[in-house]
Amino acid sequence: MHTFAMLLKSFADDFDYAQRLILSFRKFNADGVQLYCVVPPADLSRFEVLSGPDITVLAESELGRYLVDRPVHGMRAGYINQEIIKLAFWELELTENYFCVDSDAEFIRPFYRSDFMADEHTPYTVLVEDNELKVEPRYYREYWQQREIELRHIQELVDLDTKVVRTCHGHQIFSAKVLRSFKSEFLAPRGWSYVDALEAAPYEFTWYNMWLQKNRTIEIHQREPLVKVFHNESQHLEYVMRGVTTADIARGFLAVVVNSNYSRDMGLLNAESSKPELLAHYLSYGEVTQVVSGKIRDTFRRHLRKQS
Repeated sequence: MHTFAMLLKSFADDFDYAQRLILSFRKFNADGVQLYCVVPPADLSRFEVLSGPDITVLAESELGRYLVDRPVHGMRAGYINQEIIKLAFWELELTENYFCVDSDAEFIRPFYRSDFMADEHTPYTVLVEDNELKVEPRYYREYWQQREIELRHIQELVDLDTKVVRTCHGHQIFSAKVLRSFKSEFLAPRGWSYVDALEAAPYEFTWYNMWLQKNRTIEIHQREPLVKVFHNESQHLEYVMRGVTTADIARGFLAVVVNSNYSRDMGLLNAESSKPELLAHYLSYGEVTQVVSGKIRDTFRRHLRKQS
């Protein structure tokens, strides 16, 4: 059993994203971390081309006893099953701790076990209030209000008495000790399965985070998010327009995600793409030409002023 590994839950529609992730994983995997890629049985043959000494591809049917074939809490079965896989993966006894990474992530600098582990056996815990998202009008309107209701409900269910909501959207380092405690001390006494918990509130990372804060199964070594996530196009476009580069982002984060829920129609947005290339995904050709031309004019004018 590994002390630490990574878990990627993917499927055929996300193969191109997963392939990009794997390329960046292999490029920046400085400590030889193992990655487990879990996919539906029907997708095994396609994903096996990604396997190697550092990557093991598994069928989700190994945890099939927990999976569903119906919507849960208004979410399609596939979405709920990827949440169940993340919560139940520890039961395969492959690793003591695992970092859940999304298919649409892309690593942007070398990473080490020490980025994820506080000591040999205790992972860091990503916990944030996300206040910068709360103040963003669009995010608040479309996501925050209902999300906060759901998160507060999880707080109540685990009897966590706090006014402050601390959790994360994803990319958490899960501890098998915490999840084992969650199953035996929270789910089992209620006669609940993982599905029942997600039926109450479909936020697998918050179930983990709230239970850990309540139960204190392991010591909490708090960290801010390790992955920069652009939740919508306006957040990403703001960075592009400001000229924030991948090298800039890498000073604070290990990886970047341009949320495929909104960007899928644009194709793969590679982290190393230039500003004009990224702008081209958002703007028309004419608009990009105007931006680039304006930049050239500004540079030329500055040059003339220096010469005068």
